[in-house]
Amino acid sequence: MKGVHEGVASCAGSSCHSRQVDSGVNVRQNEIITWQSPSSAAGAHSRAWRVLTEPRAQAIARKMGIGPAQNAKECLGCHADPGVMRGGKFQISDGVGCESCHGGASGWLASHRAVGGTHAANVANGMRALENPKVRAGVCLDCHFGSSRPGQFVTHQIMAAGHPRVAFELDLFSSMINHWDVDADYVQRKGYAGGVKTWAVGQAMALDRALSLYGEGGRSGGAFPELYFFDCHSCHREISDDPKARPKWEANPGRPIPSGQPPFNDENMIMLQAAARVTSPALAQRLEADSRAFHAALARDRAESQRAAVKLAGTARTLADAFAARGFTRSDTLAILDSVLSTELSRRYTDYSGSAQAVMAADTLLNALVASGQVDRGAAARVRPQLDRAYAQVRDPNSYSPDTFRNALTQVAQAARSLR
Repeated sequence: MKGVHEGVASCAGSSCHSRQVDSGVNVRQNEIITWQSPSSAAGAHSRAWRVLTEPRAQAIARKMGIGPAQNAKECLGCHADPGVMRGGKFQISDGVGCESCHGGASGWLASHRAVGGTHAANVANGMRALENPKVRAGVCLDCHFGSSRPGQFVTHQIMAAGHPRVAFELDLFSSMINHWDVDADYVQRKGYAGGVKTWAVGQAMALDRALSLYGEGGRSGGAFPELYFFDCHSCHREISDDPKARPKWEANPGRPIPSGQPPFNDENMIMLQAAARVTSPALAQRLEADSRAFHAALARDRAESQRAAVKLAGTARTLADAFAARGFTRSDTLAILDSVLSTELSRRYTDYSGSAQAVMAADTLLNALVASGQVDRGAAARVRPQLDRAYAQVRDPNSYSPDTFRNALTQVAQAARSLR
């Protein structure tokens, strides 16, 4: 039967993926050791269920009145692999195990082990083709933004109880859990999208996911809409009764909304605009028009905003398809990097989330240029100190300052010009 989750143990064994060192011919064969890393980002998925037993998660669950976090459906949808058909070696404590991402192994385990087996055969038998950035983004977004399935949406209530902010950048996050090598064998068997395409497709699909869920409706916090969709720090900023204090809200040229109107989190819209301007100018104009119409509708009427969300989501899907169908040259990547760092776009970095996304984008694009051999490693290293200073400006959302961040980003832009 296809789709049964056999458990992480079904992938173990010294001839499979559980060697102690990287010693495989075509694949590392120590993938489970990487997945089990006790402290690094690479092991975060293996720790996903275990963190539910720790004090922070237990405190969140108590505030919400949902019982022990490790048993709560509100938590297990992302911190484990619940609601699936289970084989004999399946353990909920495996957290986000191999099959959470690669798909239930019962259908493809035999072809995966077979001498002469192919990746195409595995995919035909139910393995997810995660080398395809659209497939990977769809899987990752289920937990790293949310879905319509039970336990896979971090509501404002959950965040108010103490859950950390949810962020997503497909290529950078993929590199953090990297347990595979993109070598000649990998490219021959699976192809390789590259970091820039993965980043661009991820941005488009993240926006599509956010807008699609918003457009569905049915999520609200009583009289209010579901505030998870909106920019956290537009509301969660310092309030002062000091007559000398000045509001920290800034007008944003990409959002035609009045002050006091909570803005929809537009971090992915901004990044998409940077990529679309370079690769698809006509779609960039359409994205700009649809984005502005959506923001304006939010200030007028919920039903109108949902219709505008559906339209903008369609544009995001069109961009995802366009990015997935093309290659990205050195000139493209440098132009997108310049667009992300440009003065014109930086005026839209008025909020913490968008600013954090801009730094991650610059990091991803720079790494992609180096990995592809399109920029000398030493030249890229000369940009790194300025990029690190920009990262420092988004390390703590409570100390975030738009002006200070934009000044740091200007320094990155000046350093990045030397790459041309």
